[in-house]
Amino acid sequence: MGPKSNLPGGCDEPISEDRPLRADALRNRGRILEAAEVVFASEGIEAPVDVIAEKAGVGVGTLYRHFPTKEKLCEAILIDRLRDLTDDARAQADAEDPVAAFFGFLEHFVELGAAKRDLIVAVMGAGLDFDEAAAPVKEDLREAVGVLLRRAQDAQAVREDVTPAAVIGLISATCQAAGYNHEAPVMDLLGIVCDGLRAQGSS
Repeated sequence: MGPKSNLPGGCDEPISEDRPLRADALRNRGRILEAAEVVFASEGIEAPVDVIAEKAGVGVGTLYRHFPTKEKLCEAILIDRLRDLTDDARAQADAEDPVAAFFGFLEHFVELGAAKRDLIVAVMGAGLDFDEAAAPVKEDLREAVGVLLRRAQDAQAVREDVTPAAVIGLISATCQAAGYNHEAPVMDLLGIVCDGLRAQGSS
């Protein structure tokens, strides 16, 4: 894993999340995140950071200025993916078929969660306060899911007592459960969850 402190090569202090990034720094950050996802997907979470830096076309020092540890890099990827989920939910807000939009989004959510399971384990194992770091985007996601949920409930396809927080909690737990039991495919588990969410008499 990456070093916990003392950035290599006499680099400057890590870039502050409270300070806006310059355009070149923002491009570097995006390249690092994109490269890290590709490398982690092909080589696993234990892939060395110098491989990520090389693929991103930046120096290792630049990578560490943005992400002082590999766990912080994993955290940033997860937060970006939560933003993507939020954007996806918002894009479905006016879908012609609200029921298909809601359950289709849940399938996308599970697919992404299952694909990023190793990153989630790395972040949680490092003791990072992911909930605090991701709080703003999680709130945006709850609101976006709430719109899809209410439309599906208005169509009498989903139980009225279901809340956005319950939906997100159930889907997150489904992804975690699939990681502990490989004999229960995640989509099979999702099917059971969706059956529980449906209003009585709906199909």
